[in-house]
Amino acid sequence: MLALLAVGGLRLALPESLSAGPAWLLIAVVAVLMIPTVWARYREMDMLNKMLGYVLTSIVTLDMVWSLYLLIAALPSKKEAPQDLLRSAAALWLANILVFASWYWRLDAGGPRARELRGVHTDGAFLFPQMVLDQQAKREMGEQCWSPGFVDYLFLAFNTSTAFSPTDSPVLSRWAKLLMMVQALISFATVALLAARAVNIL
Repeated sequence: MLALLAVGGLRLALPESLSAGPAWLLIAVVAVLMIPTVWARYREMDMLNKMLGYVLTSIVTLDMVWSLYLLIAALPSKKEAPQDLLRSAAALWLANILVFASWYWRLDAGGPRARELRGVHTDGAFLFPQMVLDQQAKREMGEQCWSPGFVDYLFLAFNTSTAFSPTDSPVLSRWAKLLMMVQALISFATVALLAARAVNIL
């Protein structure tokens, strides 16, 4: 949830011409939708919590993709100042990492609540290094009940946006492969945009 709030904060770095509605709109929508989502979590209404989480993450994703489209469309017209374009591209690159980390965290192995109820993570869309340790190694490392947290998915999303591929966690499921392809494509387009604009400025 905090990652999605951070994406809303990053949106404030975009000029209003590169976002849908006023700059504060996304962070306000995220904050309002977080209330019933957190309430459902504490009331153990798992299905409602999951559905609200999907809605919230989908809204943030659509907003990010729309802003990226507006950014690319603004390049030929040269209406935006170079500093605004570079700042917007950097903000969208960071938003891309946070958004896809949220999707991986929300979808892998049934979601965070399902992983929490199982207590130990042995199967999922990603093969984390801790999953292939033998029992003795797990005991020695204190990882007998290891389960991935948000930081594990953030690390995976960061690697996908920088190396355009997973580095330490092979991808096992088709939905995860498709999501990672979309994330890498968005990251590549943003980085290429940054490079092109930097060359143009020089």
